[in-house]
Amino acid sequence: MAGLNTILDIGKGALFASQTAISVAGNNIANVNTPGYARQAVRLEEQYALDRTPGQIGTGVKTVEVIRYFNSFVEQQYVDKVSTQRRWDAVYQNMRALDSLFNESQTEGINASIAQFWQDWQDLASHPELNASREALLGNSQTLLSAIHTVADDMRRMQVQMDEFIAQEVDTANDIIKQIAEVNLQIQTSDVPGQNNANSLYDRRDQLVRELAGYLDVDYVDNGGGEFTVMTKAGHVLVDGVQTYKLAFESPKSAQELTGGSSFDGDVYFEGGDDFEYTLEVVQPGDVALGGTAAQFRVSLDGGKTWMTDDDGNEMHFAARPDEGKMRIGDLNIWFGDKADAGADPAGTLVEGDSFTIVPKKGLYWYKTTSTPMNITPQQYANGADNTRRLTGGSLAGYFQFRDENIGSYVDKLDGFAKSFVWEVNRLHSQGAGAQNHVNMVGTYAVDSTSAPLGSNSSGLVWADRLQQGNMQMFFYDSSTGELASGASFGPLDFGGGAMFDPSVHSLEDVADAVNNTWGTYVTADIVNNRLRLTAENGYEYAFGTDTAGLAAGLGLNTFFDGTTAADIELTTMVQSDLDFIATGHVNGAGEINTGDNTTAGAIAALKDKAVAINTNSERPTSQTLAKYFNSIVTSVGGDTSTAQFNYEYNEALATDLESRQQETAGVSLDEEMSSLIKYQHSYTAAAKLISAADRMLQTLLGIKN
Repeated sequence: MAGLNTILDIGKGALFASQTAISVAGNNIANVNTPGYARQAVRLEEQYALDRTPGQIGTGVKTVEVIRYFNSFVEQQYVDKVSTQRRWDAVYQNMRALDSLFNESQTEGINASIAQFWQDWQDLASHPELNASREALLGNSQTLLSAIHTVADDMRRMQVQMDEFIAQEVDTANDIIKQIAEVNLQIQTSDVPGQNNANSLYDRRDQLVRELAGYLDVDYVDNGGGEFTVMTKAGHVLVDGVQTYKLAFESPKSAQELTGGSSFDGDVYFEGGDDFEYTLEVVQPGDVALGGTAAQFRVSLDGGKTWMTDDDGNEMHFAARPDEGKMRIGDLNIWFGDKADAGADPAGTLVEGDSFTIVPKKGLYWYKTTSTPMNITPQQYANGADNTRRLTGGSLAGYFQFRDENIGSYVDKLDGFAKSFVWEVNRLHSQGAGAQNHVNMVGTYAVDSTSAPLGSNSSGLVWADRLQQGNMQMFFYDSSTGELASGASFGPLDFGGGAMFDPSVHSLEDVADAVNNTWGTYVTADIVNNRLRLTAENGYEYAFGTDTAGLAAGLGLNTFFDGTTAADIELTTMVQSDLDFIATGHVNGAGEINTGDNTTAGAIAALKDKAVAINTNSERPTSQTLAKYFNSIVTSVGGDTSTAQFNYEYNEALATDLESRQQETAGVSLDEEMSSLIKYQHSYTAAAKLISAADRMLQTLLGIKN
């Protein structure tokens, strides 16, 4: 009987093994199209053997475990590549839209409008007496400004859209992080390696890691079971077993990193916004002060790899000043204050090596605890390399790169173009004369401090770096006759004892005083809303002459354009309100403004072929024609689009190849599963026949007994 029972047990075990194998094969077939599903198989082992005569006799088969076919080595490579691919996909898709803004091959855009602008000034130089030429210049100038505004506004809208995408994806990434931790908990509860493999949970976790890698670059360590750690490539832990860490997309902020010997007990503050981070590093110890004891610091826009330089390539150093002496650096006003009060002077002394980081834009932060945000906003150095201590992959890195590095640099360049364009035209126009003189004028450019030297970073004047030591001339006329008022009614502005204007010394208040002291009989200078106002006395009018200091252009007196950036450049109210104020001629040495004089109009038209200085926050100064510089922006956009396309397609090919290699291991083959199904079906039938045969043998034995 023992032998027959053994046969029955063998048959029963074979039935169960075949049934399990059929179930697993059926599950494979059912999930052939399920994303993230890894093929499974039953691992069968021979049961123990019985020692008998003439030898050991087996007792059948047993199902040990359901195994999962999965290549972990290939998966790690795939996760890495798909993260890079998704980054460049995000950049490429958005660069295609941006490229269309600068594509002027189909329609006339900024380039054509610039060419028309120079031509209009040339036409005005040929016919300075014709109002039609002035009207054409004004109309076409508005068209040019509209084209520049459109590009600038569209780029800013794209940046706002990127912020919306980033916010959504950060929320999604945080949700995935929580889900991975939840799966880890389930694995810890359910998984018994070699006995009860939680294959479905492993599939789910690997699929979640893939999804997370689409948003940011990730690395992971699997210590078995639920002891699974996910982190960024830079080492910021996102999941540690069942514990999670949060990502946050937050508003502009600053941070500090003081050296061990620093006694500084304050913080850095800023006004304004920019697409680049500002790193401030103290290079000369001192206090926060307005005077000579102030600490000196340098500024970097790429995390300290390169430092801001002046036009001669020398590293620029700035004074650490309190609220009343705010420094204008790049697009920001920066000062140091008390931690509790931005306007109060801080205590302590800054020492060499103290550093501060200003993030004047929305950034990505990793929270190790609820009170310790770490800035992981993607950042590129000046040489194009990634800051590997930050996020470097996934669509989030792509959106940040497009928002900051791509659009940010184009906005910076377009602003540099606009600023140089405005300055060069205004510089000439401010020294010219129109068809009528002036009686009242308010400068279009304001200062932050009326007492600070105009050429200093504390003045707040946007043209502070363009002012030079020199003189500004004005001429005053009898309003009834048009003749010079007197022999003393013209000449250079006198700052006392014949002194010239010095931008490192003289403030807006000094300029107003100098005007009143030099020409007070004919004009009154005062300050309104931090702007210089010139009001002619009764019976007089005035015109501007040679200005070697650039003072009139810097303060916005007798200028053609207002504004300094691509977004805010406009025609001045003066030239829009009266065509006669468009300066075509100039005041000659005898104080005369001759009808038909085209000196100023011709000089502005000649700017078309003149190499001019163009400064941006993120690049070294350059000297080239305005048209050539704008073409370089268009070329940069096209080149960056091609680079993004190449990187996307290259990494997509690598990711696709790695996915194919993974599918060779984990993918379900219907042909193979059908073959297995038939094989196990036959095994099941044979096992049933074995049980049937054993049953008949048992019945025979029972029959003999009876």
